[in-house]
Amino acid sequence: MPTLDDILEHIGEFGLFQKQVFFVLCFMSAAFPPIYMGVIFLGFTPEHRCLSPGVAELSSRCGWSLAEELNYTVPEQGRHGESFSSQCRRYDVDWNTTGLSCINPLENFTGYGNRSSIPLTPCQDGWVYDSSGSSIVTEFNLVCEDSWKVDLFQSCVNAGFFLGSMYIGYIADRFGRKLCLIVTILVSATSGVLVAFAPSYLWVVIFRFLQGLVSKGSWTAGYILITEVVGPSHRKTVGILYQMAFTVGLLLFDGVAYAIPHWRWLQLTVTLPCFLLLLYYWCLPESPRWLISRKQNDKAMKIVEYIAKKNGKKLPAHFKNINLEEEDGENLSPSFMDLVRTPQMRKNTFILMYNWLASSLLYQGIIMHMAMAGENMYLDFFYSALVEFPAAFIILLTINRIGRRYPWAVATLVAGAACLIMALIPEDIHWLKVTVGCIGRMGITVSIEMVCFVNTELYPTFLRNLGVMVCSSFCDVGGILAPFIVYRMAEIWHELPLIVFAVVGLIAGGLVLLLPETKGKTLPETIEDVENLHRQENPREKIIYLHVQTQEVAHSKCDRSLAQ
Repeated sequence: MPTLDDILEHIGEFGLFQKQVFFVLCFMSAAFPPIYMGVIFLGFTPEHRCLSPGVAELSSRCGWSLAEELNYTVPEQGRHGESFSSQCRRYDVDWNTTGLSCINPLENFTGYGNRSSIPLTPCQDGWVYDSSGSSIVTEFNLVCEDSWKVDLFQSCVNAGFFLGSMYIGYIADRFGRKLCLIVTILVSATSGVLVAFAPSYLWVVIFRFLQGLVSKGSWTAGYILITEVVGPSHRKTVGILYQMAFTVGLLLFDGVAYAIPHWRWLQLTVTLPCFLLLLYYWCLPESPRWLISRKQNDKAMKIVEYIAKKNGKKLPAHFKNINLEEEDGENLSPSFMDLVRTPQMRKNTFILMYNWLASSLLYQGIIMHMAMAGENMYLDFFYSALVEFPAAFIILLTINRIGRRYPWAVATLVAGAACLIMALIPEDIHWLKVTVGCIGRMGITVSIEMVCFVNTELYPTFLRNLGVMVCSSFCDVGGILAPFIVYRMAEIWHELPLIVFAVVGLIAGGLVLLLPETKGKTLPETIEDVENLHRQENPREKIIYLHVQTQEVAHSKCDRSLAQ
């Protein structure tokens, strides 16, 4: 019986139908960055200092500039990066005291020989922020002793990704890609609106967590859907371009955040258009591969006929039915145990899990670490996003000529090595540090795009969505760890996070080499097909095959001799 790939070769592997599906799904990919990287702008921390009652009036009376006011009234900042005293402590004095000097007001407080002997006290009256915009940090005062709450804000989103990946993958494989898309889009958009109206930090975290539960699942389900409706020769291209739409979304998000520096309005602006994605209910069909895996061949054939009509092709008469060539007695209901039941499935699953974790950890970690020394977050974010475009072109140029495995391994090793080199470059050679960081960002972008692409090729159809969801959930474990590794380890040594990233990346690059090459292979339909991906590369089996062929040739020659 013919497979869907066989039929797509005749009715169009990437015709008008597939192009339209790809185009509309790219809008969902471009809408995902505000959720995934929204903390950069929603939770940015501007320069700040304690609010000291009476300082504003004294500054106005004396005619101080901002620099003079800071010099006279704010505790001295320590070495580079050590700004705790100036941002989280204030002088324990009464600035409303009458008769204070405008030249050096601290001298008016008797009993203190010099500035360093004046006692400090926590910011009991709040903070002053040097920013014309707003963020959750400025609104809820998430600084100093509460600065960890920003890390928790980002980690909660990734925790939502992690938990959502588990059950949404099951839903998509059990009830279909289309239903999964519609439901998750609706819940994600609604939660996003609720974030904008959240009355407290606790409710912001709760609604963001709910958004995380469904948003990544919808993005990944869209990725699965587009790769399942195109032919093998175009699958890699649409997969990479779908992720490039995510990069376009990063750039658009950066521009919108620059134009709208107030976090609540920004959240509404990037969320409300997501409700338009509910039009997918009328624009997208169900995945014919999923219908086949659920033994709904009649419905699949109707979609196939529609694809042929849309592409201006005619379905050949001998393709009257599609059949999933399944193993005897194989259960087509997705199960978590199927991911580790056989040797190759087990090896693939564990390696993919670790590489998802490593890719996310390095991707988010490099961005956060580079931003720690940045002066303009909008430009820094813009430049770092641009690096992702050449990363996509590198994949397009190498994936057909070399394959998946070696470019992926090299890119991951380059990212790990770049982190190690960054840690060794002195701070005063900042341009070189930034350049190496961009190279590392490019490498890990290649790795993320490759792991997402190859993950779909290493699982059979009835397990594909569940397999991708479960493995990619470890990407969220990396996202949970990243902010704590970057900001907390940097307090011990500024470059320590980079050392951790280097070790993680180098190990991940080595493990990639243990995976089978999927270049030129059709998508596996059964678990046995996955096991055969490894057997096809086994040199011993090739030798046996050649030996059998030799015997057959010898017998053929013998038969011809006898005939003569």
